[in-house]
Amino acid sequence: MNKFQTFQEFLATRSIQIPITSFVINLLLAALLSIILSRIYVRFGNALSNRKLFGRNFLLLTMTTMLIISIVKSSLALSLGLVGALSIVRFRAAIKEPEELSYLFLAIAVGLGLGADQRTITIVAFILIIAILVISKKCSRHVEDSQNLFLTISSQNLPKIKLEQIVETLKKYCQAVDLKRFDETKEVLEACFLIEFHNIGDLNKVKSDLQQLSDSIKISFLDNKGILQ
Repeated sequence: MNKFQTFQEFLATRSIQIPITSFVINLLLAALLSIILSRIYVRFGNALSNRKLFGRNFLLLTMTTMLIISIVKSSLALSLGLVGALSIVRFRAAIKEPEELSYLFLAIAVGLGLGADQRTITIVAFILIIAILVISKKCSRHVEDSQNLFLTISSQNLPKIKLEQIVETLKKYCQAVDLKRFDETKEVLEACFLIEFHNIGDLNKVKSDLQQLSDSIKISFLDNKGILQ
């Protein structure tokens, strides 16, 4: 009985006062690192979604995570209560690409580290991760001089062009041709490709040859890395 009472007293009274100066410093560091992470994501991310809009979430996510960890670490009872709260409140986000989830995890990790008052290890790890990320992106851009684009081709009215004609034309100038979507009805043909080529001259040749296949053809190119880079 004494042990049970002692444990209850531990849960009720075990609380550590958080130094306000340390908390403010950690909160400002969380804000600074999340802003840097957002800029890195906008600059080097490959997601097709609006990276600038998505990156704005890092600031609130990092600071909120840091606040929660700072509070619950001061009390075992609060830590146990957090488990129950998380079973009721669920964070649901439409994550379309693994890259977005990776950046969210990094933002949460920064908040966790600073919330646990592990400034040095958090800052060092953040710098190393970002440095490795930037270097790998720079190296991959030097190695891959080719341009990747999404190409959408639509043809309507009769006679429609055939899919085989489109593919053969693309193969003349493209290093890689990957069919992503194909729709065809009696009146309309629409196909979406991921293509890869070396220079803008090949793009113009592809466009010219495709337009010669049919007067009704419509061509749309989209950079698969987005327009923000």
